Amino acid sequence: MLCLAISRSWRGSYVGRIGTMDEDKKYQLTKDAVDRLKEKLAYLEGEGRQQVIDQIATARAHGDLSENAEYHAAKDQQGFQESEVRKIKHMLENLEIVEAEDDGVAGPGKLVTIRHPGEEAETYLLGMREEKTGQYAILTPESPIGQAIVGHAEGEKVVAKAPAGDVPVEIVEVTTP
Repeated sequence: MLCLAISRSWRGSYVGRIGTMDEDKKYQLTKDAVDRLKEKLAYLEGEGRQQVIDQIATARAHGDLSENAEYHAAKDQQGFQESEVRKIKHMLENLEIVEAEDDGVAGPGKLVTIRHPGEEAETYLLGMREEKTGQYAILTPESPIGQAIVGHAEGEKVVAKAPAGDVPVEIVEVTTP
């Protein structure tokens, strides 16, 4: 499915962003992340949508729409929110719920502590952006380092194939959140 998001910038020209939603991709998320997505979707389709409609109506009442920055900002917000609704629905329709097992092997939904040679160890939550709760930075399984460590156990050393070259990584610890 190809998505095209077009909005009108404040100067009046149209700007667009093209992205794809891979029909066959399964999104691996924990139950907590799925629950947060469902809450966000309910808000965007309910109260959030109504707030934007009210903002558009208020801005429209101010007169000439061609010079009305408030109106264009509200329309941009509406476009962004509707894009988010489509994205979340697509994710929920193509979902694989994962449960992080405490087996010491790096995988989605787990906390991984990694170290690059000569640097301090850093802990990340391995998973999609939607897993983020604020406590840990996210390391996606699709990223070069994420791809390199998924399926490997703590104590192993792997090499990530990054655009700037090979990146050696030591998996220090793998735990469940």
